[in-house]
Amino acid sequence: MSSLADGPMFTLEMTSRTDRGRLREHNEDALACDAVAGVAVLADGMGGYAAGEVASGAAASQVASELARLKAEYPRLSPADLMQAMRDAIRRVNTQIYRVAHKDPRYTGMGTTLVAAAFTGQVAVIAHAGDSRAYLFRDSRLRRMTKDHSLLQERIDLGLIQPEDPAGQAVRNLITRALGVDPLLEPEIGVHAMRDGDRVLLCSDGLNDMLGDAQIEQLLQAHDDDAERAAQELVEQANAAGGRDNISVILVGLRLEQTPRGSC
Repeated sequence: MSSLADGPMFTLEMTSRTDRGRLREHNEDALACDAVAGVAVLADGMGGYAAGEVASGAAASQVASELARLKAEYPRLSPADLMQAMRDAIRRVNTQIYRVAHKDPRYTGMGTTLVAAAFTGQVAVIAHAGDSRAYLFRDSRLRRMTKDHSLLQERIDLGLIQPEDPAGQAVRNLITRALGVDPLLEPEIGVHAMRDGDRVLLCSDGLNDMLGDAQIEQLLQAHDDDAERAAQELVEQANAAGGRDNISVILVGLRLEQTPRGSC
């Protein structure tokens, strides 16, 4: 029996942008992309400069490099094996960040959100911890692939508040899961079937706090044939809407006929 890791393998085009925004003095987001390996990771650090930068940088670079090495050795890695490899990589860097944060006073409170996408065959394995998001843009429509690990999302799930209720602003950025906060971390991981022409968007909350899903969808529709322009417009429009936080995006385009290109 064939699996979604068999058959034609998508080639990928990756485009990324990151910006400190209009109010922050430093950029604590970190990106890592490898189109040939089929791996993209975005992390949003917390704990203040330079602790947030340390945590996000370690998370993005180490998770991406571990998965890239594995993908180079096993190009047809099964989705189940890729899920386990991603889980193991995230747990390892979580332990590292946690230990540093508790040993070195300079990094007290250090942590980071993370969202990662790794592709094998005709599937994407998406992992996340925190409120950095993954979206799927397919047939000119946008849908979320992840659900925020946040106090706001928990209240929405319980029916205590509506997504656009202004009362939710007070708890919007209180996350319930992140790397470096607890010695034991369970990232949320899912497998998603991909189609030719799909686009996956990874972003920090500096984008979706400024732009609603409908606005993000419209920008992707307007620049569906130009990923570089789309990524730039997403960042520029988030800044135009206030730019209250660092803004980072990774766009991954899937094609059966293209040569993989792009890196962070």
